[in-house]
Amino acid sequence: MSLEKKYPRILGQYTCNKPGPLLFISGGVHGNEPSGVQALQKVFAQLELEQPNIKGTVVAVSGNHKALQEDVRFIDEDLNRTWTEENITSKKQDTHEKKEMFSIIEVLEQFPEADFEKRYFLDCHTTSSASKPYISVQEVNDNDAWAHRFPPYIIRGFSDIVYGCIDHYLSRIGVTGFVFEGGQHTSPDAVKHHEGMIWLALSKACDLDLNGLKHYPEAASYMEAMRDKQKTFEIEYRHEIKDGDSFKMESGYENFQPIKKGELLAKHNGSEIRSEWDAFIFMPLYQDQGNDGFFVVREV
Repeated sequence: MSLEKKYPRILGQYTCNKPGPLLFISGGVHGNEPSGVQALQKVFAQLELEQPNIKGTVVAVSGNHKALQEDVRFIDEDLNRTWTEENITSKKQDTHEKKEMFSIIEVLEQFPEADFEKRYFLDCHTTSSASKPYISVQEVNDNDAWAHRFPPYIIRGFSDIVYGCIDHYLSRIGVTGFVFEGGQHTSPDAVKHHEGMIWLALSKACDLDLNGLKHYPEAASYMEAMRDKQKTFEIEYRHEIKDGDSFKMESGYENFQPIKKGELLAKHNGSEIRSEWDAFIFMPLYQDQGNDGFFVVREV
């Protein structure tokens, strides 16, 4: 079975034709991060089977088809860096990822703001390093307040530093939401984390009664159990990698792991990179593609 048949652009759409919000969910924006797509397939299979009542509409899209097929982050450029005002205004489709971007925008335009009480988004990702699941939220509109209704760790400000992300675009056009990182790319828990977050988003955005399902989703219970341990972090520093640079992260780092001043973090173009902070490491790079070596974050 080809990937396009297995992962169509619209992964699922469900409504009871009742007034309410739009919940727009994306998965596989990076081709080496398929767990969000897999979780969406599981959730929509259950929705179609049980036909529960919801308000509004939920629609889910797959991201980078060709990159998903080849199990690589991207083909020509990072799809999660293409959503700039310049690219969208120019309408140029001179890379594979720009074509994917405009295809996703075409789907969203089928669900205009005027047709819904509110529009929400959830963008599903995973990380190259081991990680607790967490939310990445841009502090514009009511995104932060919405994010804090959900249980996991929360990172503020990623899209303010790394421009051109899909959540940056969606926030810019007035859609409320956040990115959810489900864990390490190949972790079996990543699909469960994404599935749980999707169920919780349906509950909070579309008034889905999870208790009314034949079986309360185990994945949702798993996510809800994180509520008591919720923490909020802000980004202190980004270590950028440019094309052609040599970069190697020291092995063994996990997201939110404490770091100390003077600690060796990585080697960049042959030079040692040592921590200037007593803080926490975030998104250490352990894959070939990417221009973010690591971030340093502090707890709010």
